[in-house]
Amino acid sequence: MPSFIRNWDLETTNQLIVEQLNWNREEESISSTNNIDMLNMEQHTAFDNIWNSIEQNKGQSFFINGPGGTGKTFLERTICHAVRAQGWIIICVASTGLAALLLPGGQTAHSMFKIPIENLEEFSVCHIPKESQ
Repeated sequence: MPSFIRNWDLETTNQLIVEQLNWNREEESISSTNNIDMLNMEQHTAFDNIWNSIEQNKGQSFFINGPGGTGKTFLERTICHAVRAQGWIIICVASTGLAALLLPGGQTAHSMFKIPIENLEEFSVCHIPKESQ
């Protein structure tokens, strides 16, 4: 992916960034540690692979798939807590409102990224200006 033009680490007036950095790191660390201890073997393998990608800034994408009740959301919550415990930004989005409610600070993707839903076409784009918050 291309590098950022603006140094967001120095940006303090962007309310979206301020909100995302406002999590209690100690509480997030406790939640992360507690959740990691409860991961089953498959979840732990997935967590380790995802965490390795995050720490090494690999920018990989992962697809977590499984039937209901297999712990996908628990794994996602654990990753979220671990990232926030480091003081990093993670935006939890889901395709439905119900799924978003299950994620810490979660919201729907179309709400967060201004994805147009009505009259969705092949060439529909999100309307987020380049230099906006």
